Amino acid sequence: MTDPIQPLRNGNWFRSAVFYEIPVRSFFDSNGDGIGDLPGVTAKLDYLADLGVGAVWLLPYYPSPWRDEGYDVADHYAIHPQLGTIGDLDRLVEEAHRRGIRVLGDYVMNHVSTDHPWFQEARRDRSSPFRSWFLWSDTGTEFSRARVIFRDSEGSNWSWDPVAGQYFFHRFTATQADLNYDTPAVRAEMLNVARFWLGHGLDGYRCDAVPYLVKREGTRCQSLPEVHRYFRELRALLDREFPGTVLVAEANQSIPETVPYFGDGREFQMVMHFPLMPNLFLALGEEDPRRVRHVLRATLPAPGATSWAYFLRNHDEVTGEQLSDDEREMLLWFYGRHPRAVLNGGLRRRLAPMLDGDDRRIEMMTALLLGLPGAPFLYYGDEIGMGDRPDLPDRDGVRTPMQWSDGPTAGFSTAPDDRLVRPLVTEPRFGPAARSVEGETGRPGSLLERCRTLLRVRNARAEAFSSPLFEALETPGAPVLAFVRPGASEHVLCLYNFASTVADVQVRVPAWSAPNPTDLLDRGIALHVVDGALGCRLDPFGFAWVGFPPVPTDPGAATRDPG
Repeated sequence: MTDPIQPLRNGNWFRSAVFYEIPVRSFFDSNGDGIGDLPGVTAKLDYLADLGVGAVWLLPYYPSPWRDEGYDVADHYAIHPQLGTIGDLDRLVEEAHRRGIRVLGDYVMNHVSTDHPWFQEARRDRSSPFRSWFLWSDTGTEFSRARVIFRDSEGSNWSWDPVAGQYFFHRFTATQADLNYDTPAVRAEMLNVARFWLGHGLDGYRCDAVPYLVKREGTRCQSLPEVHRYFRELRALLDREFPGTVLVAEANQSIPETVPYFGDGREFQMVMHFPLMPNLFLALGEEDPRRVRHVLRATLPAPGATSWAYFLRNHDEVTGEQLSDDEREMLLWFYGRHPRAVLNGGLRRRLAPMLDGDDRRIEMMTALLLGLPGAPFLYYGDEIGMGDRPDLPDRDGVRTPMQWSDGPTAGFSTAPDDRLVRPLVTEPRFGPAARSVEGETGRPGSLLERCRTLLRVRNARAEAFSSPLFEALETPGAPVLAFVRPGASEHVLCLYNFASTVADVQVRVPAWSAPNPTDLLDRGIALHVVDGALGCRLDPFGFAWVGFPPVPTDPGAATRDPG
């Protein structure tokens, strides 16, 4: 069968796509066992297409003891039987492609479950070739500069294994043993893993925990040169054998360490923008967008044919690792008031509860995500203002069943409540009775319908929104973030009011824009251009996308310089 995606696999497809993150076990249960599965995702593809999604990112679907949402992989070449079969994945990819939706997998290469046959063989026999696939120590004192990431549950990166008679290294939990990328067989095998699933039609990978693959004594064991060499090798493989597929880096590092993962176009096409994400929330709490402007100026443009990947929330906590101590305290003060909100120094809350169920702020932040020059990643359920369960352990509280309806088990499954993969959200403002796909579909003014409008308008103007061009504009005296996304047939001016009060904004329009603006979202905002400046009034946490046809003699004044 001809793959309809194949003709669209050009080098820049990811610039225009809106991505949607799906924890498969929590999305939709197709067979009534209480656990979401791959056929369940297939069953909801029409919903995603109607929403305007252009690509989905599937969280790990591999066999796993599920101690860490499947990131503790026990077999890289199979699918957990509760989630389906390889044939089910093939059908999902085929049906997604038929709707113009691409499918990304999750490439978990830093570590494996301690249940994995590789580790089991290594721990039993010191002479096994698998012994060198992991990092062992008689003292557990090496790599002392490597920080402990899961500091609320792990006191060390080393754990004693009584079977092996040695300590083994783990950058995350003690049930996940790090692979040793100094062993050539490890590097070769993990490239084979990448080939295997791309051979089943995946359009690329979100790559997990990329900075930590290589360890060196006396270093922080992150972002070392050998890490970049491996990903250049992986990228070359994809370009050679699976052209048009993409790699997305999860690199929660400082800006100077994050930018090199683009590799001058030879590593990742997309890098997740961890430095920006917590600053968006801080700026909203401060009602002042200046810190957002600062981060954008420090990171834009993305080099070459690459793109930042932006997100507000995902399956992990809101991390404060890229903040100063004072900034982290401020983030927790603004959003961490729930007694169980804080985990590993971050926040295990969903978007809607963090913003106190205020649809104005949820919509404005979503519109900002969609307006930035790069690839927006939405987290399942955020489009309906779904809540969370901070009483659940670890980060399970932000991974509860998708709320499809206000009926039994929120329309997620036909199984009884006590058999669901996780309990449903019970807080009245955020549970299925108040927030569901069925309840919000077709209801004027609902968050879901407003999100659909945002995606529809963005997709209709993909030329401007997918362009790497970006020009920041000054808004004197107003707490408004303003920037222009230039296109050949239309320029889009994006305005976002970060304040809880009305903002009267005056912003000088670039000379290459014709003075007849259009309210692209049809929100009834009065726009006027006088002496080259656009004026309008934005409601509290209001925003606008303003279209300008370029003047016929457009001199190309827009640049990649964010200001």
